[in-house]
Parts: sequence; structure tokens; C-alpha cells
Amino acid sequence: MKVITDSGALAAFCEALSSADYITVDTEFMRESTFWPILCLIQVAGPEDEAIIDPLATGIDLQPLYDLIANDQVLKVMHAASQDIEIFHHFGGVTPLPLFDTQIAAMVAGFGDQVGYEGLISKLAKVRLDKGSRFTDWSARPLSDSQLEYAMADVTHLRVAYEKLRARIEENGRIAWVEQEMVKLADPEKYEVRPEEAWRRLKPKRAQPRYLAVLQAVAAWRDREAMTRDQPRNRVVRDDVLSQIAARPPENPKALSRVRGIPKGFVEGKLGRGLMDAIEEGSNLPESQAPELPPLVELPPGAGPLMDLLKVLLKFKCDTHDVAQKLVATVADLEAIAADDNADVAALQGWRREVFGEDALRLKHGEIALGAGHGKVRMVEIGD
Repeated sequence: MKVITDSGALAAFCEALSSADYITVDTEFMRESTFWPILCLIQVAGPEDEAIIDPLATGIDLQPLYDLIANDQVLKVMHAASQDIEIFHHFGGVTPLPLFDTQIAAMVAGFGDQVGYEGLISKLAKVRLDKGSRFTDWSARPLSDSQLEYAMADVTHLRVAYEKLRARIEENGRIAWVEQEMVKLADPEKYEVRPEEAWRRLKPKRAQPRYLAVLQAVAAWRDREAMTRDQPRNRVVRDDVLSQIAARPPENPKALSRVRGIPKGFVEGKLGRGLMDAIEEGSNLPESQAPELPPLVELPPGAGPLMDLLKVLLKFKCDTHDVAQKLVATVADLEAIAADDNADVAALQGWRREVFGEDALRLKHGEIALGAGHGKVRMVEIGD
């Protein structure tokens, strides 16, 4: 097994793979006690060669790897890629395109919702993976041979899974579906951390401008502090505490100290002063400049039965096309379609509209109906 710990060996390995049709990529990282992930291992395999790269090795320069990830002539194959992409975007300033995420491809190819790596490898590569090193501390050194073999298996078996999945998808004429999903998945905007947008993570239920203004300010303050200190957000201040503060903003440090969840001595320190400044900033923001929640979808009267029909249609169409329901439409999508023919939802765009969205609108307007017979559901055209 090749373990790369120096810059020269990494540059040579990446140069050799720069002409490969594809590479498989995975990472091992830790982030239990940090805001940013600690990158511990990078596993890369080409059709014929593979290696584990140790990013914690003294003096190693990862730029050749980042150049390979950014090489638009080499397809990057990954499974459930979003966290790995976040790492490459943060540390290397790159996102992998072209990209092939085998989890999404498996959903397109009829393997159900969010098939796990072990299940996919078992079905396609006919290999049962050893789970013994699943909870390894990947930042520890040295790593045992069994730990390294476990990590390497995340990319070596992925080659077989990719080749079989791609052949199946191309045979079904769905490669364009996967490519559309990959462009969205690899969009750098998806991985930018913007403190001013952090309030959305808290999923507020209240729409009052003053509440949202304070929530935005304190959530942005917390994100900036968490990034600066490299600590998890909830280690700075918990989510529920921020929501309490936004609902009833403390007017002074003494009032802040009485908020449930604010630890003893917090108010007297730098964090306390920063949080009070954020509360004041949000409280003084003109209501016209406060953030707004997305408008609630108001279902038309009697939409309950229509929603039930749309759910049946979704299952029927996904079973017919052998594609995962979760990838095609969510319950929120169905509600939006029930309320608005021109709803800005994925289910009414691209290949999803062809598979489901167009017939969802036809069902809504009484142009088709759902029938049953011989144990099966079918669509029935309704004449004028």
C-alpha cells in the first residue's frame, strides 16, 4: 500500500493521474471539537494505481492534489461527496468538476434513497467491507495497516461501483440527469460560509422583523467567533440560547447573564461584550432592512386530497422510472405545486419535470386520473 508523506512523491503521483479518465476520491477527517474539519487522510485511486495521502505529514504541499481535483479533464468519482467537497473548497479553494457522485447516481439508477457506501459496494462489487475501523481517530499517528486498508477500500472498490453504475445509467439514457445534479453539487457557492446567512440554519418559525433582525445579528456574530476560535458553533453559544435572545433581547449585560444557557462569567468576558454588541446591532436595525422568511405556501381549500393524490403519483412515477422518490420531489415541492402551477421547485424543472412535474400539473387540473386494477396503479387520460 502506497502512503504518500512528502511533496515530491505527491507531485509525481498526481502527475501520473492527470491523464486518467477518472479518479476515485475520499477523505477522512475529524471535526467534533472544531469549526473547520481537520483533514487527516486523502485516498485517491486511478483505474490502475492508488495511494493514501497524509496531509498531516510534516512539510507536505498538497497543491498538486488540489490541481488534480481542479483538472477539468479528469472525472472525480466520489460517494456522498458534499463533505469532501467542502474540505477541498476550504483548504484548496477548488471544487471537483467534472464530478460523479455514486450516491446520487445510485438514486437515479433505482437503488433507493441515499444508498450507503457499504450497501452499494456489496451489490455492485460483491464485496463485504470490514467495519472494524469505522470509529478510528484518523488524526492519530501511526495508523495501523488495518486502518489504512479500511481507508483505502473507500476508493478501490468505488472504481467497480462507478463503472457498473455509469454503464447502467448510460444504457438507460440518464447520464444527463446525473450531470445536471453534479453541476449543482459542485457549485462553489454551496460551500461558502457566510455569517450573515447563518440565521437560516436555526430555522426560525417567527416572522416578526425585530426578532429576525436580532437573530441574524447574533447568529452572524457566533459564526465569526466560531470560525476565529475554530470551535463548534454550539460551544460558543447554543442554538436555543440565540433563539431566546432574539425573542426577548436583553437590554444590558445583567439581563443577558439571566438568560438560560448563558454560563457563569460569560458576560464579563470578550464573548459577552461581543454578543451584547450584536444584540444592540440587531435591535437598532430598521425593520425595513430586517431579513424575511420565505412566504408560507398557502394551500387552496380542499388541497388535502390533492396532496394525497400527488404523493401516490410521485410513488407511481418513481417506481415506473426506477428512480428514488427523495431525488425527484419533497413534500414541500408537492405543497408548492398544489398551490402554484409555476412554483419555483426542482420538481418542475429539468428531468424531474419530465419524470413527474408535468403529470403532477395534469393531475392537478383534471387532465389525468389515477386508477387501479389487477393490483397496480395506472394513469388514465380524461377526455374533454
